[in-house]
Amino acid sequence: MSGLLVRRLLIDLETPFARHWAGGDAFRSAWFNALSMSFPVGEQFFIDSVKLGLQALPEAKREAMAADVQGFIGQEATHRRIHALFNGQLERQGHVNAWAVRATRRIERLEGLDARAWVAATAATEHITAIFAEWMLAHPECLSGAEPRLRTLWTWHAAEEAEHRSIAFDLYAALGGSESWRHRFMRIVTLHFLADVLRQTVRNLWHDGELFRLSTWRSGWQLLFARGGLLREVYRPWKRYFAPGFHPSQQDASAAERWLRENGDAYTVVGRQGS
Repeated sequence: MSGLLVRRLLIDLETPFARHWAGGDAFRSAWFNALSMSFPVGEQFFIDSVKLGLQALPEAKREAMAADVQGFIGQEATHRRIHALFNGQLERQGHVNAWAVRATRRIERLEGLDARAWVAATAATEHITAIFAEWMLAHPECLSGAEPRLRTLWTWHAAEEAEHRSIAFDLYAALGGSESWRHRFMRIVTLHFLADVLRQTVRNLWHDGELFRLSTWRSGWQLLFARGGLLREVYRPWKRYFAPGFHPSQQDASAAERWLRENGDAYTVVGRQGS
């Protein structure tokens, strides 16, 4: 992948938003809030990982990958900043971000490990976020009734996740990382990710007084497990990560490309990396 654009999103996140901003739906709001709570810490980890991986490459490979890595860093730094603003509104609503604390502790355990371990964890997480993003763009009803500025936030983020989905994977390959490590880190990351997003969603619902409502869990089932639901739909693309010859570019990113092409008024381009 080349020619990654770094974009500045043109939305206001200083103005407070409703507690159930996702169309008045408690579960969907709590679920997306939980995901956002992970992003600032997670995206800083991705940035640190690819920087570490790039420095570990031989000079010729480093030069070949430098532009794409810089584009990746630029996009992830923008995501980190935007979601920090979004999370600031959640903090003002009284939410407690326990996921970020757990994630920080796990990242600390990687200190001193081979750069390939950092990049393998990043590549695995990037695949998960990319297939989640592709699902979101293919199922706009998941944000039905959401405030336009917040719908723009989530669809823009999804489009860029799909756009840069191959960078960490390619960096891991350039580092000579093994398939067994790549598979192992995907299993570990998946278990942590699913446990953390569900725990934080439950915490968010508890805070809002919505945890024990039947309507809450009916919505959760519809979002995650019903026909067309997120976890039901992404299992197959998740499993492809373990297939021989897999590469993230094999995933369909046409919805992301279309969104970025058709929504140029939602952002300004502040930089380009690659050619």
